[in-house]
Amino acid sequence: MINPLNTRQRGLMIFAGITTVLLMSSCDVGLARGETGGSHDEGEETVDIVVVGAGISGLTAALELGRGGANVMVVDMASVFGGHAVMSQGGLCIVDTPVQQKMGIQDSLDLAYQDFIQWGEDADSQWVRYYVDHSRRDIYDWLKELGVQFDEKVGSAPGNSVDRFHQPTGRGIGLVTPIYRECLTYDKIRFFWNCQAIELLTQDQIVKGVVTRNLRTGVERELRARAVILATGGFQSNLDMVRDYWPDNLRFPERILTGSGRNSVGFGHKMAAQAGAHFVKMDHQWNYFTGIPDPRYPDTSRGLNAANMYGIIVNAEGRRFANLHNWAKEVMPLLLRQEKATLWFVFDESSKREFVIAGTDWGDFKKVDRLILRNQELVKSAGSLESLARLAGLPPRQLAETIKRYNELVDRGSDMDFGRFGTERPDFSNKASPRIDQPPFYAMQTYPLTRKSMGGVAIDGSCRVLDRKGKVIAGLYAVGELTGLAGINGKAALEGTFLGPCIITGQVAARMILSEPISSVKTLNQTRDNCLSCHDVTSEIDDTRPGYWHYEQSHQIVLERGTDCRQCHAELSPYREENHQINRQVLATSCAACHIAKE
Repeated sequence: MINPLNTRQRGLMIFAGITTVLLMSSCDVGLARGETGGSHDEGEETVDIVVVGAGISGLTAALELGRGGANVMVVDMASVFGGHAVMSQGGLCIVDTPVQQKMGIQDSLDLAYQDFIQWGEDADSQWVRYYVDHSRRDIYDWLKELGVQFDEKVGSAPGNSVDRFHQPTGRGIGLVTPIYRECLTYDKIRFFWNCQAIELLTQDQIVKGVVTRNLRTGVERELRARAVILATGGFQSNLDMVRDYWPDNLRFPERILTGSGRNSVGFGHKMAAQAGAHFVKMDHQWNYFTGIPDPRYPDTSRGLNAANMYGIIVNAEGRRFANLHNWAKEVMPLLLRQEKATLWFVFDESSKREFVIAGTDWGDFKKVDRLILRNQELVKSAGSLESLARLAGLPPRQLAETIKRYNELVDRGSDMDFGRFGTERPDFSNKASPRIDQPPFYAMQTYPLTRKSMGGVAIDGSCRVLDRKGKVIAGLYAVGELTGLAGINGKAALEGTFLGPCIITGQVAARMILSEPISSVKTLNQTRDNCLSCHDVTSEIDDTRPGYWHYEQSHQIVLERGTDCRQCHAELSPYREENHQINRQVLATSCAACHIAKE
């Protein structure tokens, strides 16, 4: 097994002539520099490296390969860059940074290592050691050089001895966009849109490429390669897989909602299995207790991650049963032991503004208020606790007693029942009052929500995929959530420890490949079709088509707002037939028009 530290050193060598393919996809119409349109369906192309997936781990690998002299083509199922990361809060757990030092926080590598091991319980000690030793240089410094900006203060998260949660400005969009835009500055990094990798090509037990299917046309083609990097994400939006790998010591809930990425359904797992890959710790699932049905997708299992951390949670009996601020590690096991695996957030008007929906498209509080807080199917409201309890189906007397007891503890300044607040945990300083006494009162019922995979494809220290005997599968690499984030979290996450491992593993895989020069192959010339003109967007989005999900969603918002097309596509005005092509550098700056929230 090659040590990642050594591969990084060897990866600094000049590497010229390698041709790489990163599989990304886009349902948006148009071409930019280095892009291959969805209509490009020649039967076969020979390349060197295929990276399947354009989430943050895939983009990181592509950028490192491009910087090393590799020719990179990007293809993915989604219609835009970044996978689920662009929809996230974007927070990162990083050790001993200038931000911490400026705040007077005394952190250390050994202290962080101990926190990971103790909180995670079953974390991979070698990967944890690598992560904490390199997070400052390979995450913080690497991102800063790309232009990522961080808040001036770091936040807290359960399990950490000191504050380490670094929040990028702009949340997930602010984190991922600079990586993507840097990829676009390299002519050798190309993008191939609207394709799903459906099968690995193998020869003599060596992975030699992938078969892709164009999601718009259905046309299949082969990408022959010297190696493949799988960066396809987890499986938490596949409820069959979630159930199959559910922890044996926990009851599977009667109702569970899907809250992971739309394409986090195990496609990469299926391909890796074809090559004989081994899977480890698949029952290490990081699921939340904060799921509500997504009103935008009725009659489906899609859920939203919704919470008000300044209220309280109660069970079906109207009683507190867990410390809300110890998050999923404490609440989920206790919730699943309840007779009914559901709970209610109860809060009042004073903390209404603290209500949060995860996702960068939920930043407008008016939207949250209209679609969620005023939706009586999701959130009950009343002028008294007794009326609220009846609406929510909770025992009125018990709920009133619970709130009375909670308010008394707030007045004393110490939560003697569950240790949520006190002199050691000033969670509500400079925030809305934690007392629940200002009508109207609110109750929101939530259910378990699938979120992140912390087990997955087995890899070695260089991100090479291993088979059931622990032997390297030649030509196959895996990074990011597909690997269970390299086992860095164990059974429980410190938070901010998902996107960070995606960056780290993407770098390690790329540097390993760059450390072993491969004879280059000639890439076929790529035709570049002009983008389709939007003559009748209303008709286009009314007719739902495979591979156009983001196009339909984004343009539905455009129609609702009456947005001028030039707000996102300024480079197309005035019209010039000879240069009527979407510029992805320009388009990337428009994402914040919709994705403006925190998780």
